[in-house]
Amino acid sequence: MNSKEHILTSVSLGMPPLPPPVLAPRRKTRQIKVGSVGVGSDSPISVQSMTTTPTTDINGTLQQIAELTASGCDIVRVACPSQDDADALPIIAKKSQIPVIADIHFQPKYVFAAIEAGCAAVRVNPGNIRKFDDQVKQIAQAAKDHGTSIRIGVNAGSLEPGIMKKYGKATPEALVESAVWEASLFEEHGFHDFKISVKHNDPVIMVAAYEMLAEQGDWPLHLGVTEAGPAFQGTIKSATAFGALLAKGIGDTIRVSLSAPPVEEIKVGNQILQSLNLRPRKLEIVSCPSCGRAQVDVYKLAEEVTAGLEGMEVPLRVAVMGCVVNGPGEAREADLGVASGNGKGQIFVKGEVIKTVPEDQIVETLIEEAMKIAEQMESDADDTTVQGGPVVTVS
Repeated sequence: MNSKEHILTSVSLGMPPLPPPVLAPRRKTRQIKVGSVGVGSDSPISVQSMTTTPTTDINGTLQQIAELTASGCDIVRVACPSQDDADALPIIAKKSQIPVIADIHFQPKYVFAAIEAGCAAVRVNPGNIRKFDDQVKQIAQAAKDHGTSIRIGVNAGSLEPGIMKKYGKATPEALVESAVWEASLFEEHGFHDFKISVKHNDPVIMVAAYEMLAEQGDWPLHLGVTEAGPAFQGTIKSATAFGALLAKGIGDTIRVSLSAPPVEEIKVGNQILQSLNLRPRKLEIVSCPSCGRAQVDVYKLAEEVTAGLEGMEVPLRVAVMGCVVNGPGEAREADLGVASGNGKGQIFVKGEVIKTVPEDQIVETLIEEAMKIAEQMESDADDTTVQGGPVVTVS
């Protein structure tokens, strides 16, 4: 390659940048609305969670919804097991910053109460609502009249008795048969504004069920590994299952179910989507696992840098490396990085070494340089907006 081929010319074309690569195109689905949030292949994949506060505690529930919203939650679900919970729904639905889904089990009357309360959607579990199939027509009409969407939420732990008798356990075929039957009832009554989930606690069964379901209709799909477990285990199970499906273009909205605060579910869900280029990437920390070659405390450095940059919104890749083997290369490829050794670190910005600092100054230096880069990126974005288009670099 000659020197001329290295010359970069910036040309403002006034057109959007190319989207980042993905493993597979989204599966084409019908489109529905959950309040202001679109769900389906024409809309970005949304991230959901569920409040852990009693729904009757209106202020506490709204506070938790606000925390979830700040963490990047798109849609929130609240439980409605009693009349007192149903009575709280109108205020929560009205004051929530994001669309509210009412979670209904056992009592069909609360489905109608949630629709009347102005909830954006209602999650129904056909397997444990009494005589649900007999009331689909009325539910569909009420939902249509109020512009409310439905989630048909089939769960391995509460399949209909007839399905369990036929299959003996919650197989992928059992989950899908239940879901398709309920979908057909809503469609028979002219209602199509619903999405479907077929949740199981085993990622292998869950993935097989969603793959099977995706082949049988164009319904938007809500992904979830139910009862995934404590934070570490649940994160691994959810990431494994979601990754397998999303990599094939299957999935339109997700909920990571963890035995942990709901905000943690949102963090994991967003990170899964960012890792697959299905949501714009924000801060990304690249750090080595450490080994006998490391000459600094990589664990401590990575944790402190992560904590110091928490909440950063710009797409910034920071490499925290601990040895001279892979360190310089990784640090050079990142927006910002450090290659550490012998109690000091070389600081890289956009591939160039800008300084060498003692180990005890690495963290503060990285944070300081990260802030500078973030400010410059935000300034460049503002300039692009004013000038009418991004700057495309052509080599």
